[in-house]
Amino acid sequence: MNQRPRIPILQRPIRRVYFGWWVSIVGAVNTIFSTGPTFQAASVLFKALEDEFGWSRTLISGVATFGRLGSTLLSPVEGWLIDTFGAGRMVLIGFTVGGAGLIFFSQIAGPIQCYAAFLLMSVGLSSGGFTPSLTATNAWMIRRRGLGISIVEGGVSVGGLLVPVIVWGISQHGWRTTVLVMGIVTILVGPFIARVLGKRPSREQLATQIPVPGERARRVARESSYEFTVKEAMRTGAFWSVSITHMLVNVSTSAISAHLFLHLTDENGVGLDETVAAAVVPIMVATSFVAQLVGGIVGDLWNKRVLVPFLVIMQGSSLIILALAESFLMAAAFALMWGIGFGARTPMLLAMRGEFFGRRHFATIFALSSLPMSIGMMIAPVLVGVSHDTFETYDWALYVLAGFCGLGSITALFAKRPASPAVQRRLTARRRGRRIA
Repeated sequence: MNQRPRIPILQRPIRRVYFGWWVSIVGAVNTIFSTGPTFQAASVLFKALEDEFGWSRTLISGVATFGRLGSTLLSPVEGWLIDTFGAGRMVLIGFTVGGAGLIFFSQIAGPIQCYAAFLLMSVGLSSGGFTPSLTATNAWMIRRRGLGISIVEGGVSVGGLLVPVIVWGISQHGWRTTVLVMGIVTILVGPFIARVLGKRPSREQLATQIPVPGERARRVARESSYEFTVKEAMRTGAFWSVSITHMLVNVSTSAISAHLFLHLTDENGVGLDETVAAAVVPIMVATSFVAQLVGGIVGDLWNKRVLVPFLVIMQGSSLIILALAESFLMAAAFALMWGIGFGARTPMLLAMRGEFFGRRHFATIFALSSLPMSIGMMIAPVLVGVSHDTFETYDWALYVLAGFCGLGSITALFAKRPASPAVQRRLTARRRGRRIA
């Protein structure tokens, strides 16, 4: 038998890493900076405001709600801008505005300035943060879309590891100096992130994502041809199933980001010391990060519609554990279970939008499908704050949030892949022909 001549290692062509992986990694770096101040560290900053100004929990949690109001109302416009002008330009503008908002926040002297600064910060980091990263990754990744998106989402978790650093910075240098530094760093990193996320894939680059011939190759090629318009997507049941599910499960996410540190340190809550409470967040974050990567890999292999309900139930169960927690061990148990449930289901729900509706109008479709979720996340922190001021405990609010997760596990079952736009057009034409006949 003739054997192929062996090529010396030094003479073998070097395979370049597909650029889509770099887009995913830089997208993760983006989410570290864009979600850290307004999401992961929000509760820490609110604790600093409470200590300095003595504001009520309702007033403080209203800061988060007011900040999300602007990003929620502008999210459809942001999606259209990203689809029209590209992710890179939106990152550059968003990080500049968000960094300016952080600098303004470090100088506040009262509630009105606080609300205005947080609004500026939220709108900037929202428009230049998660959605552009997700859009760029969805454009580059076809075969490993779930894993690519999970890397981007992992940046949210990694950003939580900065919470102890922020707590240290506040204790050593004060919260104003710490926030000022965060604002300056945000402005400086914006251009570097924008340069990578602003690149668009060529047809030749996308062609390398189609695997060898086979059933999986045909499925990937079929998915890559799905290019729904915004109207076509909104007419499908999958659009609304994913939208409602994401809203039901993410109201607890916004509430946890705003109130977790407060609940952990309250005497009528878990009652932990601030340093000990800060250690709970990294446990939750590290678990979420690993679960997001695993969830992305598993979601690319198995049916996401079957996996998501179990993970959502796990997230809801963790909230019940948090309501019953009276020690660090129980708080750590919450962090582990929350990390697995929240972490693994998030990239699956995000990837479903790309698989169902394509790449061309992804940012706009994602923004519109996320609108119910954004409204829920905007209202939840204030309602939870009102509940605490009324009952002097977070327990009842946590039980209600767990119930929402239970409902979300049901609505997720209805998120079936829609027929391609071409098939839907043929079906519509047939129905119209029958009516005319």
